Amino acid sequence: MIVRFGYVAMSVHVENASPSRTMTMASFSKLADREAGLRRLEKIAEENLRNTLRLLKHNRYLGVHVYRMTSKLIPLATHEDLRDWDPYPALAASFAEVGAFVREHEMRVSFHPDHFTVLNTPRKDVFEKSVNDLDHHVRMLEAMGLDGRALNNIHVGGSYGDKDTAGKRFVEQFRLIEPRIANRITLENDDKTFTAEETLGIAEEVGVPMVLDIHHDAVNRGGETTVELWPRIMRTWERLEWNVVHGADSDLKLPPKIHVSSPKSTSDPRGHADYVEPEHLLEFLHGIAGTTPALDVMIEAKKKDDALLRLMEHFRSLEADGQPVRVLDGGTVEIRT
Repeated sequence: MIVRFGYVAMSVHVENASPSRTMTMASFSKLADREAGLRRLEKIAEENLRNTLRLLKHNRYLGVHVYRMTSKLIPLATHEDLRDWDPYPALAASFAEVGAFVREHEMRVSFHPDHFTVLNTPRKDVFEKSVNDLDHHVRMLEAMGLDGRALNNIHVGGSYGDKDTAGKRFVEQFRLIEPRIANRITLENDDKTFTAEETLGIAEEVGVPMVLDIHHDAVNRGGETTVELWPRIMRTWERLEWNVVHGADSDLKLPPKIHVSSPKSTSDPRGHADYVEPEHLLEFLHGIAGTTPALDVMIEAKKKDDALLRLMEHFRSLEADGQPVRVLDGGTVEIRT
């Protein structure tokens, strides 16, 4: 099994490269010249995109092929007081440059919209804002010229006092979304409400891939183990309509993706630690290696790319000890059965 590792948004090794610089609405509202303020927002977004490209080049140097981009590339992009502002024409060249680099080096990139993007909300206004936020993420991917393999990962949402009804409402409201947005969505199990098994059932019903978070599963366990659920999870990534909907060659289908992190502490088991403790991850990888040709793993650790580098060092030590692990490059390993 070939396993590629990625990290989230920021680097602790590349200085002055934040892709998430922003301006608050309070600061924007104090500006006397609104048009000048909008140009300032666009300049900040240009800088964020330049830094995103710097991080992608950093990843290329390291041998890292998987990366989650920040949702905060364009400050205030979906704020309701700026609905008349269209920043995309001014940012077209910067988006295109990022997308060209991703395509040239065959990287896998994605977004994870913020927690307020919930499709199973009982409130119409929140649902509309959530769809608007997803549309914004899709527009960024389209501006980069990236096809349907660049996805937006979300959670099912809250229970709102009745989890069964909330799950059914997700299915009903998901079907109201235009295919352009719906076809870019993956679903992830969460650490408090919808378990892996529950999330998988909903993903199967609406026909989207499921991203398994093994840390979330450990603190919000359902009936079956992750290894037991894995064959069904894999099938969500094998949708027959994938090539038709996305126009991608069959050889370019995405491998499944999982998330990995470690508990911050015994008193805060849901929080993310600085680094990944490899034991739980390795147990899972060895459990699925015989049935899974390829897998992508997003590391959700506070130390970002440093956590990835430390994990790769661990794999090198396992390889040196004669374990069934082979390091292929700076972000990829082979797990042998």
